[in-house]
Amino acid sequence: MSEWLVLMGAVIVGASGFPGLLFRRSALAGQWLTTLLAVFGAGLGLMGVCWFVRTGETHAIVRDWLPQGIRLNVAVDGLSAIFLVPVFLISLLGSIYGLGYWKQTEHQENGRALRLFYGLLAGSMAFIVLARNGYLFLFAWEIMALSAFFLVTTEDDKPDVREAGWIYLVATRMATVFLFALFALLHTASGSFKLFALTESNSNVTPGMATAIFLLALGGFGIKMGIMPLHVWLPSAHATAPSHVSAIMSGVILKMGVYGLVRVTSLLPNPPLAWGAIVLALGAVSGVLGVALAVGQRDLKRLLAYSSIENIGIIMMGLGLALIGRSLGRPDWVILGMAGCLLHVCNHALFKGLMFFCAGSVIHGTGTREIDSLGGLAKLMPWTALCFIIGSVAICGLPPLNSFVSEFFIYLGLFDTLVDTSKPSFAVAGLAAAALALIGALAVACFVKAYGAVFLGTARSEHSRHAHESPLSMLGPMGVLAGGCLVIGLAPSLIAPALVSGIVTWAPNVADVGGRLAALAPLPWISIMGCGLVAGLWLGWSVLSSRLRSNVVEHASTWGCGYIAPNTRMQYTSSSFAQMLVDLFAWALHPRTHRPTPFPLFPQQTDFRTEVPDVMLDQAMLPTFHFVARLFTWLRFLQQGNVQIYLLYIFLVLVALLLWP
Repeated sequence: MSEWLVLMGAVIVGASGFPGLLFRRSALAGQWLTTLLAVFGAGLGLMGVCWFVRTGETHAIVRDWLPQGIRLNVAVDGLSAIFLVPVFLISLLGSIYGLGYWKQTEHQENGRALRLFYGLLAGSMAFIVLARNGYLFLFAWEIMALSAFFLVTTEDDKPDVREAGWIYLVATRMATVFLFALFALLHTASGSFKLFALTESNSNVTPGMATAIFLLALGGFGIKMGIMPLHVWLPSAHATAPSHVSAIMSGVILKMGVYGLVRVTSLLPNPPLAWGAIVLALGAVSGVLGVALAVGQRDLKRLLAYSSIENIGIIMMGLGLALIGRSLGRPDWVILGMAGCLLHVCNHALFKGLMFFCAGSVIHGTGTREIDSLGGLAKLMPWTALCFIIGSVAICGLPPLNSFVSEFFIYLGLFDTLVDTSKPSFAVAGLAAAALALIGALAVACFVKAYGAVFLGTARSEHSRHAHESPLSMLGPMGVLAGGCLVIGLAPSLIAPALVSGIVTWAPNVADVGGRLAALAPLPWISIMGCGLVAGLWLGWSVLSSRLRSNVVEHASTWGCGYIAPNTRMQYTSSSFAQMLVDLFAWALHPRTHRPTPFPLFPQQTDFRTEVPDVMLDQAMLPTFHFVARLFTWLRFLQQGNVQIYLLYIFLVLVALLLWP
């Protein structure tokens, strides 16, 4: 039952954009029809997931797909259920959000194409999670990759959008090469493209082959996740895409990389300790450097994009801890690590989807995403400001919101590597707890900067002086995601059964997962303390509001600093607020400073600017590609522009292959 509901939902969502092509570009009817189909399909998919979580029943759907013996093989299990929730939820809310953010009447040149590929993207991701053979997985993966490319380049008349699209396309092609090699090795090990757990009895996998499969998975899925240093496509793609596309890219597409790595590691037997150590180290590096890069950004959406790398790092830390637990026979580490990993997958989809929706609301209301051109928006866009601060608290891992719970699981597991010396231990993992704490501190600084510069103070430009609140079609999805962050933070026990099912699927040898999770993580106390904190905040707000109503309130300019006639230039900019932290990480960030030239006798207007580039892209990847391009220019003589010559090349290659021993 659950498989059929999810499968029908995936098909309907994937096809939702096609009917809209039949309507005129200037008509809203096509947009509404597409949205209704997308909402209906996503609703069916969520119903299927809920049915599985409630009953635990799973029956694979196997049908002949192509005459060559390739079969449609889909199923829902504990891992699938967790990853399907963001796929359907964010696509559903994004479709509704697009009604106000990307109206067909205002975007006649690209509105229909955007909705077409938005549906294909969501449907293909659902099939990735459902797939139980390599053919279907790679087929859906390619549809996802190409749909995302067309979504990133929606506004392809802009040079920066085209550049971001090409960088993304090159990165996703590299990931696909890794995945082809990965599934070829899996076929060699198992004799089949079917995805099932490999053991000594049903496969000929060797330790060396298993390590090769793991490294290929880490490379291919790591590019899609955006882990350091494979993240080069992510910031520009997230920044230039429409905001509801950025939300699904950050909240869901990145998780397809996580899903792939989690699924492949669940298939491989006896992971060595080095696998977990590598994943844990990559997670810590991605988390720290990702948020450090976010602190230095002046573009609101690029800031959120780098913050996504930070949260992928946290997810990787949970997975690394679980792998170490499997290697050393520590089920408590497996449970806490995977619980933190899987819960943070859902949490990140909620609060990062919310943050990109808020960023889109800011862009919709002001026309810019440059942080230093904003300010004072809380007065003009109060609902967006409220949702943004909820998302900021969640993303920083603070109680009583959802990210606190998932990070708390990972903290418990990391600290447990230090305190229990009676069992096999890997105390170095405890150092990752310090990295996780540093990530949290930097995240707080990052989003204090973002919220303060965007929503507090006074307007810095005409963009923010004439801002307006977004329509209900945009505010509604933001409110749903904000509510989800609060519900999971206050009642984590509600999602515990789904986490238990996911952990059992990944590590079926771990006994009594539900009982152990309840014993290791005090979920009821988290709820009690969270509710107490909410009650305290509500009481404080009530007292403050009462005092403000009963006293005379004087109005003055924000951040006047005692000046008689302050102006907007007396405020901190986002760059100046973050400068100390950027200087602290200058060894990794390589910030650039544009200073004014020496002043002449009669100086003209000048400026002082700082920016934080992407070192990996600007100083490593792009120079390497340009060097290789120059290196291969000597092969251009082969391109004669003559079809007969090209046919000769093909003939010679075929002869060489036939003669190969």
